[in-house]
Amino acid sequence: MSSTENPAAGGSQPRGPVDSSRVPRYAGPATFARLPRLDEVGTADVAVVGVPFDSGVSYRPGARFGGNAIREASRLLRPYNPAQDASPFALAQVADAGDIAANPFNINEAVETVEAAADELLGTGARLMTLGGDHTIALPLLRAVAKKHGPVALLHFDAHLDTWDTYFGAEYTHGTPFRRAVEEGILDTSALSHVGTRGPLYGKQDLTDDEKMGFGIVTSADIYRRGADEVADQLRQRIGDRPLYISIDIDCLDPAHAPGTGTPEAGGMTSRELLEILRGLSSCNLVSADVVEVAPAYDHAEITAVAASHTAYELTTIMSRQIAQEKAAK
Repeated sequence: MSSTENPAAGGSQPRGPVDSSRVPRYAGPATFARLPRLDEVGTADVAVVGVPFDSGVSYRPGARFGGNAIREASRLLRPYNPAQDASPFALAQVADAGDIAANPFNINEAVETVEAAADELLGTGARLMTLGGDHTIALPLLRAVAKKHGPVALLHFDAHLDTWDTYFGAEYTHGTPFRRAVEEGILDTSALSHVGTRGPLYGKQDLTDDEKMGFGIVTSADIYRRGADEVADQLRQRIGDRPLYISIDIDCLDPAHAPGTGTPEAGGMTSRELLEILRGLSSCNLVSADVVEVAPAYDHAEITAVAASHTAYELTTIMSRQIAQEKAAK
């Protein structure tokens, strides 16, 4: 039994989460934020979709279980977001689209499968809130989004650059998606930025190559020294009104805030800093987003999954607000 906690004002009402005053939060299927499945509502403005794939990792595996861990942790999300003064599930129809089943033994085929599934979902008019999975999946997601919007601006929250050329001769890994995206011309190279990067590199050439591709870098130390508001303002100015894709590797957070990930690095931002920066981007034209690299086998008390679920919630809120504004303007 379910009902909406947050009916929309006027017109057709989006179907919202299960009413937690009638059904305990720990009961029932773990869809994202206890929202309806896509097949229950037919179409959605924002489709939350999982990609249980981690065959592209270079260190600890386990992110294939990340999407469902985020869904479980999202049971505690509530329908009103005071930080953005919005009820995202009343402003737009948000639904859980289930998982994209990608071949774990063939990375190239998996990339093609994710791209095709993203094409299909975007073709319905939905924006995507994707739950990974490892960061390999960002490339096919960006390909699909670029088909719809043209080359997109990118904010990449990560401890790492993910613009390396190859690992063991493989062109598609979780460390290479954004080099491939630049090479394929699907990114707007005038509006690219890494956020939260830190830690050792293979050599200074890594930074030189990254700069040539058009990326700016906001390190975790920059965030600590300058603060979330100033960083968000800088990022807004860089992005402007371009169609924006946000890709968030949960290891952008310090291991104290996200121990459950494959390649942790000391000295990261706090979950509070991440959420505040995202809230500062609410005026940007966010067309889709992902949260990846949650590996629950290394998590403690759902620390990482909780941070990821709240991160996805803020991103979903931004998209829902913009969708509502666009509908009101028509």
